[in-house]
Amino acid sequence: MAHHDFTAPVSEHQVRALRVNDTVTLNGTLYGIRDATQIHMFDRGRKTRFDLRGHAVIHTAPNVKRVDASDEHPSGYAPVCVGTTTSDRMERFTRPLMLQCGVRIIIGKGGLREASAAAFTDLGGVYLAIIGGTAALETTWVEAIEDVDLDDLNPESLWKFRVKGFGPLLVAMDSHGGSLYTEVKRSAQARRAEVLARLGVK
Repeated sequence: MAHHDFTAPVSEHQVRALRVNDTVTLNGTLYGIRDATQIHMFDRGRKTRFDLRGHAVIHTAPNVKRVDASDEHPSGYAPVCVGTTTSDRMERFTRPLMLQCGVRIIIGKGGLREASAAAFTDLGGVYLAIIGGTAALETTWVEAIEDVDLDDLNPESLWKFRVKGFGPLLVAMDSHGGSLYTEVKRSAQARRAEVLARLGVK
């Protein structure tokens, strides 16, 4: 296990150096994205003016409030609660995010599946896990909402956050086929089989 401090954008080489159970802390830019954002981008052909190449995205639809634009709040939004949502329902967007937009890191809750694992291996990406219930802590890592695009989808807009010390986050899926979710499933199935055998259940 190793710890990595990244300032986005990051290279494929940096991402492929990560292994399951490593930890990562992010600084600089982090993009917030969710279901509706990706449906509009990949199913309906909408474009973003943001350059996502080499960047990290987090599965979120943050609670924000409108404020007067200022140096502290350049977008006219202040973060109230930036919590992470469950990733599984966004499984089909992993490859398009990486292939069409150049995203390298996906941050979410609960993990992704086989198609995402294959995309990480083929294209050089990773999944960083956040546990549920940590939104208040995550919000303290967000210095500002620098910009927003596709804002007619609010709160499922495409958010540009400026973050500092975002993490440490756990590498749960890497670009070498490693997945904590696969390991946990395999271990749970083995324990279940052992218990059933002891009980004489076939």
